[in-house]
Amino acid sequence: MVSYSTAMTTNSLISPSITSILPGGAFCRLGILASGSGSNFEAVAQAIKNGQLNAQIQVLIYNNPDAYAAVRAENWDIPAVLLNHRDYKSREDFDAEIVRTLQKYNVEWVVMAGWMRIVTQVLIQAYTDKIINIHPSLLPSFKGASAIEQALASGVKIAGCTVHIVRLQVDDGPILMQAAVPILPDDTTETLHQRIQIEEHRILPAAISLAIKAE
Repeated sequence: MVSYSTAMTTNSLISPSITSILPGGAFCRLGILASGSGSNFEAVAQAIKNGQLNAQIQVLIYNNPDAYAAVRAENWDIPAVLLNHRDYKSREDFDAEIVRTLQKYNVEWVVMAGWMRIVTQVLIQAYTDKIINIHPSLLPSFKGASAIEQALASGVKIAGCTVHIVRLQVDDGPILMQAAVPILPDDTTETLHQRIQIEEHRILPAAISLAIKAE
């Protein structure tokens, strides 16, 4: 793993320095996977619009019919495709349909932005070392769906978020960027999640740019 310098910000400590990465980088066609509100999807779209990320979102794939991410995609005039995981017999069948959809839209890199599904080798092999995930903890601590609750229950004083290259194991793989967020004495799951999300929106576009440049 490459070591990078850190940069102090108002609310967090971010490594590597965002200012050393944005803007620039080679152009890339992205496919975004989202299960919920799509706020990280929108952060990537906004970074592209602002010229901070040299990319284009080809398609948003969402797996929950009521996911607000689809509304955000419509607002950005970006194609959105519903692939409901409940309609498939296995995770592998589901991932195979995801791969077909990504290839249909000529996607080069995949970004899991709040994707609440465990991926299989089918997807990983189709996009080897080109799948990026964002997770609301300082990995390798607190993997899984309840990372923020785990952090609060553990008594640690610092939480945060991590962007990493996806591997077959859950929330595992080479780390691209992290942002640390202090846990306040009166924090709840909701308040801590809100502050972590602010940092997610900042580091995800930068981490995508970092990964593209390193290719």
